[in-house]
Amino acid sequence: MQNRFRANARFGGQRAIVALMLREMSTTYGRSPGGYIWAILSPVAAIAFLSLAFSAFFHTPPIGNSFAMFYATGMVPFLMFNDIQNKVSQSLMYSKQLLAYPKVTFLDALIARFLLNFMTQLLVAYIIFGGTMLFFEGTLSIDILTVLDGLLLAAQLGLGIGTLNCFIYLRFPVWQQMWSVLSRPLFLVSCTMIMFDGIPEPFRDWLWWNPLVHVVGLVREGFYDGYDGYYISSKYVMLVAMVCFALGLLFLRRHHRDLFER
Repeated sequence: MQNRFRANARFGGQRAIVALMLREMSTTYGRSPGGYIWAILSPVAAIAFLSLAFSAFFHTPPIGNSFAMFYATGMVPFLMFNDIQNKVSQSLMYSKQLLAYPKVTFLDALIARFLLNFMTQLLVAYIIFGGTMLFFEGTLSIDILTVLDGLLLAAQLGLGIGTLNCFIYLRFPVWQQMWSVLSRPLFLVSCTMIMFDGIPEPFRDWLWWNPLVHVVGLVREGFYDGYDGYYISSKYVMLVAMVCFALGLLFLRRHHRDLFER
């Protein structure tokens, strides 16, 4: 009887996650005219703009032969982290009404938003990288496993920081606006437009503590044969992600119902 109860609870949780994913697919991507197309066109437009702008001043990118591929390897992992972090951090506010049902837990809402947006960004990465290689840089020898490791780290970091922010958003609503302002320079200090190797000291040592620098470096190491990402520490990124995720889950488990009743 106890095993049957656990199986039913597990199945009910899976159904809730799928239902939440379908709900977000219809509300986030189904109502706008562009839908999923805009999720692809937005980073493509940014990469194209950066490529045209910098190719007018420089003959070659810092690594490789294609400006488009260089900026794609920087922007795609950053955007994966940023999108997942933003969506996960707002998951409880987004599904607040559904959390009133006893079979829908706060963890279901977190997992549903993470899975849907991770799969979306993985599809976007495949299309952008594939299209860039086809039209701009077809001679690359790619280490697919290394690239996937980098994207998975970006997703884990987005889940971890997003989970912690999910609690802080509910506890201190002003933090949402503060985080929006404080996180804007992340794009510039995550080595998406430059190489970590070219940054002078002591700024290089300071930037090392930004986990996104390691994520971007790992993706580029997978695309550019011979590039030595000596500074990359996957363990450091995973540690930051796991600590943030554990703290976020701990606080949400203890306080999420009280925060909703405020």
